[in-house]
Amino acid sequence: MTAAQLISGAFGTGLSRADDGAHLDPCDATPGKPEKVMVDSARPVQPLRVPRQRDRRHALLDLVSALTRFLDHEQDISLMRGVFEEGLRGMVPVRAIQLREISSRWAGRVEASGGIESIALEVPGRDPATRGVLEAAFDPGCRLGEWDFQMLTAATHLGALVLEIERSRTQLARAGLWNGHRTRRDGAAALIGSTEVMKWLRSTIERVAGTDFTVLLEGETGVGKELVARQIHNISRRRNGPFIAINCAALVETLLEAELFGIEDRTATGVRGRRGKFEHADGGTLFLDEVSDLSRAAQAKLLRAIQDLSVQRVGSHSTQRLDIRIVAATNRSLADLVDRQLFRPDLFYRLNGIDIRVPTLRERRSDIRELTDYFLDRYRVGRSLRLSATAVDAMATYEWPGNVRELERTIERAVTLAAGDVIELDDLPAAVRRAYSTALGPSLSRNENLRLWASRYVRLIVHRCQGNKRAACRVLGISYHTLQGYLRVPLIENPGTTGIPQNCHPSESLAEGGTSTS
Repeated sequence: MTAAQLISGAFGTGLSRADDGAHLDPCDATPGKPEKVMVDSARPVQPLRVPRQRDRRHALLDLVSALTRFLDHEQDISLMRGVFEEGLRGMVPVRAIQLREISSRWAGRVEASGGIESIALEVPGRDPATRGVLEAAFDPGCRLGEWDFQMLTAATHLGALVLEIERSRTQLARAGLWNGHRTRRDGAAALIGSTEVMKWLRSTIERVAGTDFTVLLEGETGVGKELVARQIHNISRRRNGPFIAINCAALVETLLEAELFGIEDRTATGVRGRRGKFEHADGGTLFLDEVSDLSRAAQAKLLRAIQDLSVQRVGSHSTQRLDIRIVAATNRSLADLVDRQLFRPDLFYRLNGIDIRVPTLRERRSDIRELTDYFLDRYRVGRSLRLSATAVDAMATYEWPGNVRELERTIERAVTLAAGDVIELDDLPAAVRRAYSTALGPSLSRNENLRLWASRYVRLIVHRCQGNKRAACRVLGISYHTLQGYLRVPLIENPGTTGIPQNCHPSESLAEGGTSTS
């Protein structure tokens, strides 16, 4: 969908605008002097009609609505500036208008006189480096009223917001947190992580996205298979098409064909015709999640549709060809299910075009802190929350059987339960605390780094003493200087090192040493 199509849906036909092909010269003007903008006179230009003031008030509100709705579309963010320019043409009698950034402060002036051919208005920014300029070209002899200048002045503030959104998206893209398109409205995380396995995954996604081959994603529950599927869709040529996700485990056997392939009108009494999931995905991507949970009968019905890329609605005698890409996902090995005769081999070979294994969180422990910070920024909602060193270490040593999804729910819980500005060990789930207590236990059978173990133990005792380091020194029987040395030891170890000693109960040590505070 183009910028013109988006804006036409918001403004309707009540307001006319200048010719779409009129563009401004992007060269900078001399500061302090209105800039002349050349308009292509060889091309026919539609006659302009100045709308009434009441219409223009509504048009300004419609422009804000159009920009808001634009963010809900799977569109390249660079089109947002075009939506803004299209809408502004319907409010002010201009031949051409352009919003752009400048690298220094713009000193353009506007005077309400009848002979202006072009003007340049400064667009405010957070600092001089982020300012912009709004340039407009008019018909010679067109007299602008006070209302026109008020509308243009109001538009500069809206233009500042557009430029700021573009800059933010660009910065996120450079940081690897944004792929140039919107994220899901349910707030799914980006592909965060800087480990080698995540670099490989991103590289594989980029190569796969350039094709239309069927993709099979394998990985444990919670690793982010749907997120990978959306990434493939968002950077492919189908990014402007729909992304339709189907949870195969939730499909009812008796309604499967109607749900997937659609049903004709009046097939049965009271039945209204509707499209199936396959038809909804036409021109885009169809994501089949948990495909291993399909019954053998459902697998047979699905095979024909995937093989021919065509569907036949229930009650219809004709087939409809589709242009879709299939991405399937499973948390079990389909090859093993084929060997056990629980999955059709012909469907397996049809789905297994490009096999991508999504890594578990245990395989990329170094990414845990980065993911934790990401989720913490999302859920703390203005609070200045942070994780204590003990909580960070506990999360780094936990096995995370639920992977990234479990980590996200853990942060949600911790943000909710945290009484102050610091998330402590007690704010984490019991499973994480138990695993951390086990990891602190001494074990001579393991090649554990003693200083690292001691640092963990010291931090736990300090936590049990409510942060009172003097009391912790008395419990541990060490000097304050020695305790400070242990606290300075970095806790994040090699991602491949588990270091899980056994049978340590810090609460017992604390009970023996006393709990006095001073």
